[in-house]
Amino acid sequence: QVQLVESGGGLVQAGGSLRLSCAASGRTFSNYALVWFRQAPGKEREFVASISKTSGTAYLNSVKGRFTISRDNAKNTVYLQMNSLKPEDTAVYSCAASADGLGSRWDYWGKGTPVTVPS
Repeated sequence: QVQLVESGGGLVQAGGSLRLSCAASGRTFSNYALVWFRQAPGKEREFVASISKTSGTAYLNSVKGRFTISRDNAKNTVYLQMNSLKPEDTAVYSCAASADGLGSRWDYWGKGTPVTVPS
């Protein structure tokens, strides 16, 4: 069983930055694909960014150039650096892990960390 714990969320003014972290338990972290999703109030959960076991990345179009996903396998942690934050980035951000390393399904989920960017 893998446990994921997010941290780093908070209140930040528009144009500011936050770095989210997602720490994972387990010995095979380097084999996982990892993803950040977000869910804004009253909206569907949406994909934000992913990183494969070989560190290939993908992003939601609206965050490209502003957000960066990275991983530190030695620390069993995936990060989401968020710059130039906008009010529309307000959401609960959750990380998930895919045991197959490809992201074909997300097997493990964290509980999320809230990000608020006031308008």
